[in-house]
Amino acid sequence: MPVLEVELTGGVTGPLREGLAQRLADAAGAIFRTAPGQTWVRLRDTLPGDYAENGTDALSAGVHPVFVRVLKRALPEGPLLVEEVQALTEAVAMATGRPSDQVHVAYEPSGAGRVSFGGRIVR
Repeated sequence: MPVLEVELTGGVTGPLREGLAQRLADAAGAIFRTAPGQTWVRLRDTLPGDYAENGTDALSAGVHPVFVRVLKRALPEGPLLVEEVQALTEAVAMATGRPSDQVHVAYEPSGAGRVSFGGRIVR
């Protein structure tokens, strides 16, 4: 059930863009240990003019963050969460060609009992 929403500030072009969603889905599926077809990825580009940081011109300074939102049935806890975040951050950085310090991961609350797919509540 994991769903990742990956937002690329400034976009990704060229060879890195080709097959990017699939590479991210495969990497996340391996990290989450899901069966084929069970980890979903949606990509979005944020235009350079639609991103800013207060008090600085971050994009001119080469800052192009990637924001990742993760929705899972249940959240890992403690060391498992730390391990998962680190692995996911590195995988996204590698796939997008961005430094890992520009990859920001946020977990949604557990999806069990509040999210549905095809009209079926996730249990």
